[in-house]
Amino acid sequence: MSKDILAVIEQIEKTKGISRDTLKQAIEAALLSAYRKNFRSSHKGVSVVLDPQSGEIKVLARKMVVEKLRDSTTEILKEEAERLGFRADVGEWIEIEVTPRDFGRIAAQTAKQVIVQRLREAERDRIYEEFSEKEGEVITGVVVRREGRNVIVDLGKTEGILPPDEQVSTEEYRPGSRMKFFIVEVKKTTKGPRIILSRTHPGLVRRLLELEVPEVHEGWVDIKAITREPGVRTKVAVESRNEKIDPVGACIGNRGVRVKNITDELRGEKVDIIRWSNDPEVLIKEALSPAQVLEVILDEETRTAQVIVPEDQLSLAIGRDGQNVRLAARLSGWRIDIRGSGKKEEEQ
Repeated sequence: MSKDILAVIEQIEKTKGISRDTLKQAIEAALLSAYRKNFRSSHKGVSVVLDPQSGEIKVLARKMVVEKLRDSTTEILKEEAERLGFRADVGEWIEIEVTPRDFGRIAAQTAKQVIVQRLREAERDRIYEEFSEKEGEVITGVVVRREGRNVIVDLGKTEGILPPDEQVSTEEYRPGSRMKFFIVEVKKTTKGPRIILSRTHPGLVRRLLELEVPEVHEGWVDIKAITREPGVRTKVAVESRNEKIDPVGACIGNRGVRVKNITDELRGEKVDIIRWSNDPEVLIKEALSPAQVLEVILDEETRTAQVIVPEDQLSLAIGRDGQNVRLAARLSGWRIDIRGSGKKEEEQ
């Protein structure tokens, strides 16, 4: 058993990166607890030592050499110490082996339990470190099951949780469905890392654009703003750092293939790519696309924009249930009041 323990410790050190000293200390602490529990020892100052060379396990009791014995659990007579082979003067401490005969079986079982536990802890720590570095990134996972209102997702080495408030109401999360998720947060718990996923986070669209559009990934095109109504529509404002690159065209791709791939991943959610502008009037016009805008009148004090559109563009500018104008307002940071051109003429 002694050789087996040393072999296992050495293997774990090489393959799992857990130091030999760490494992040795953990095993010794567990063995001491097992000794006190199983043998109800009255010895004070007892320790369990695992010899790093031979693997031999010994239970040692620390005692002071005395001339007159008062407490046999902490003291030993000088004559007795000499009989045991110790050369110690009165007042000195010695360590005497008190290993029970049948302690080997308990020691082997305890050491195995400690090693298994440490391996589990090391694996949990490794997975936590790996996924904590991916916080804010996108990962591909497979839906496994539902636990209450939560969706459990297989991420390969561990599982992630898609809470109700991170789920898109128009999406179905059937077991076996493969999709991409945004890693919102990675928490360290006693049961292992708790990985919170999202399908509603704007960061999901940002990361999908970085994956699909090389110009975004390489930094030639900046994503200035994203506003989203998950499952329905997203508006993304982009700006080019290179005059020769059309930021909107780069994101849309040839025949719209790039933005289509993103829409497909978002299960049909529409993605509008617009050109960013520091001029609020221009930005508001862009943000209201695909509607045509005739005029934008800005009120700086109330930060309100009155937008005039052709009568036949009014419903398009507002969007279904006010969705288009609502997203445009969020993207631009202005409150938008839309009017048809006919109404303006009547007022004039």
